[in-house]
Amino acid sequence: MKRQTIAAGALAGALASVFFAWGALADVRIVNDPGGEVSSYVQKFQQMRAAGDHVVIDGPCLSACTLLTGIIPRDRVCVTSRAELGFHAASYYDDASRSLVPTREGSRVVMRLYPASVRGWIDRHGGLTPTLKMMRGRDLSALYRTCE
Repeated sequence: MKRQTIAAGALAGALASVFFAWGALADVRIVNDPGGEVSSYVQKFQQMRAAGDHVVIDGPCLSACTLLTGIIPRDRVCVTSRAELGFHAASYYDDASRSLVPTREGSRVVMRLYPASVRGWIDRHGGLTPTLKMMRGRDLSALYRTCE
């Protein structure tokens, strides 16, 4: 019985080592990020870049989340088969109408944050509009390596 306990403990330790070693290779995993306020995402991604974090996109990364494309170096980002980036025009919440209102100036600012490859894809797909445009599959893997 004692021998089985030692073997089980060794196996658990080995599995934990594999888990932690793998976790160190993928510091941040994006699974379902709906986005949010642009400046907070810019700040978060700048901090991640400065820390040397690696990013695994493993699901939807929408709206302000897509700003990582212009902030985190490409060699520190990988994508899975579930990854997708969703782009749309910048907008602000209007209290009077209780709705989101697109802003051209905000969209111009956001476009300047994206790398040329992403700006080109957005332009080829009609530019930033209120409708979400999804980049996935072959288009996405042309920009980022596939996670191993």
